[in-house]
Amino acid sequence: MKKLHVNRLKLSLNRLLKYFRFFLLPISLIYFVISGLRNFLYDKKILKSYLLPMKSICIGNLSMGGTGKSPTTLFLLEKYLPNYKIHTLSRGYGRKTKGYIKVSGKSNSKDVGDEPLMFFNRFRESKNLGVHVCESRKEGIKQILKYSKPDLIFLDDAFQHRKVKAGFNILMTDYSKLFCEDFILPFGTLRESRIGKNRADLIIVSKSPCNSREDQKNAIKKKLNFNSDSIFFSWIKYEELISFSQTKIDQINNILLITGIANPSPLFEVLKQKYFVELIKFPDHHNFSKEDIQRIYKKFDTFANGSKAIVTSEKDFARLVAPEFHSLINEKPWYFQKISIQLDREDKFLEKIDTYLEL
Repeated sequence: MKKLHVNRLKLSLNRLLKYFRFFLLPISLIYFVISGLRNFLYDKKILKSYLLPMKSICIGNLSMGGTGKSPTTLFLLEKYLPNYKIHTLSRGYGRKTKGYIKVSGKSNSKDVGDEPLMFFNRFRESKNLGVHVCESRKEGIKQILKYSKPDLIFLDDAFQHRKVKAGFNILMTDYSKLFCEDFILPFGTLRESRIGKNRADLIIVSKSPCNSREDQKNAIKKKLNFNSDSIFFSWIKYEELISFSQTKIDQINNILLITGIANPSPLFEVLKQKYFVELIKFPDHHNFSKEDIQRIYKKFDTFANGSKAIVTSEKDFARLVAPEFHSLINEKPWYFQKISIQLDREDKFLEKIDTYLEL
């Protein structure tokens, strides 16, 4: 009876929120006009963009929230680092610092953000990689060029940062929330009008089911109203769990999943297929504290019997390896879930990028 009452309350709240959103439409209209005018001024070159003096690829989106930009950047780094000197430039979302910083082995997520630190950690052995953060992409590029001459720069989440102009633009959209079915802020989650897609060279529909049928893909391509040959579908590949504490166990049966990412549901569902899983969800880009870890341990000690471990995402791992947490983390068996992406028509996708790089 109590559960039924709670469900009815949730339903009523959802209806109220749905109706409230309509009051946001006038604000969305204002936002639409302002962002559209800004793009018009850049398109007509009334406002000037800084054209990067080297090959550059922007990985961005039209919407707020996670659309798979970071795994796509990792995919591109894996493919091109062996043959190109590559630098990445991000805003460093969630960091407590300002201005330009080059990521190093001494960096922590509070200084540079979790995603840049994740890029650095994944490829820290590569001599071809430089990772940088700066709110102003133009200033960031100028700082990079003072000390290095990269062959290629990846601009992470810079599709709306039109003060700089990348040579090649990859636009991400989530399979379950296509930008063509979304609305501009604050009524929806779009940062700009859907027409912004026309600045892209190709589109990746991320987080797709790995077994999507061709008719399903074709239906989405039609909705996106973009060159169908330049629309690709990617899906997440979950790899091994990697330990990052001194405490390890031989076999994992139960998992306490700890996340501070935009959408932990796909990870939760995958782990559920092999383990008994409970989730503690923190906000996206959450800066963990020692109190958070103690709270996690309190739950861990009681949530299940038998062999158990604490698992987090690779992005959260970048925040949890801060020096102030080392002794605490070593008390329990901590693992992070390594992920990668796979693309349909991968050869065609890489061919398009290779063509740009060889121009």
